[in-house]
Amino acid sequence: MPSTNLSNSLSSLERQEQILHYIQQHKRATVDELTSHFGVSPATVRRDLDALEKQGKVRRFRGGAMPGQAPPELPALQRASEQAEEKARIGQAAAQLVEDGDAIFLGSGTTVLEVAKHLHGKKGITVITNSLLVVNELAQDTAIDTIVIGGMLRHSELSMIGHIAEQALREVRANKVFMGIRAIDLKNGLTNDYLPETLTDRAILNIGAQTIILADHTKCGVVSTAYLAPLSAVDILITDDKTDKDFIEALRQRNIEVIVV
Repeated sequence: MPSTNLSNSLSSLERQEQILHYIQQHKRATVDELTSHFGVSPATVRRDLDALEKQGKVRRFRGGAMPGQAPPELPALQRASEQAEEKARIGQAAAQLVEDGDAIFLGSGTTVLEVAKHLHGKKGITVITNSLLVVNELAQDTAIDTIVIGGMLRHSELSMIGHIAEQALREVRANKVFMGIRAIDLKNGLTNDYLPETLTDRAILNIGAQTIILADHTKCGVVSTAYLAPLSAVDILITDDKTDKDFIEALRQRNIEVIVV
């Protein structure tokens, strides 16, 4: 419901804080949506969004805005229900890229777990992974050869990271690497929110002939705290149909294949 009377009584700073909270809660918002919700003019909303963008709190896209800095990521099991439909579609589309006989790497995270769920029935494939969630999914499938990367357990992700994991990764190669990401941005490339994991993720990126990034719309056009790699490290991005079309087109202009599901 529009909150016209309340919005008119707010200072610009108070209104901007409420707009920011709305965008963070909904992951993205259009100017028309904010105009209707807060009962102010489109010009006022645009000025507020411009101010928030200058502060680095939002990132503008044509006709709206999304959060500028990716918030801290919840543990994997707690975020399993977030964007569940989008993750399932992304995982299924990713699994369709796996051919019989492939050797693939599956990274950590709930979106990559959806890929594992759709691998049953594939013939002669080898899965390399540092994710205990993926291992658990594939453990009973004797048709899939599973190689588990050891290392230090990151409890929130149920994944293996650190020096031992990086040493093991130097010994393997994959046709395709499937990796989730905290944030992907046109200027800042791939970023994560956990610095100790960065070197492990870079080692993962080095083992594949093809790198496929899985990211729903909440991960696109945002930036997190730990730099991982430039956009040139990405061959394919699989995302959902809520991702900003200008963002998708900009990636395609950089010769990155984008699959929208």
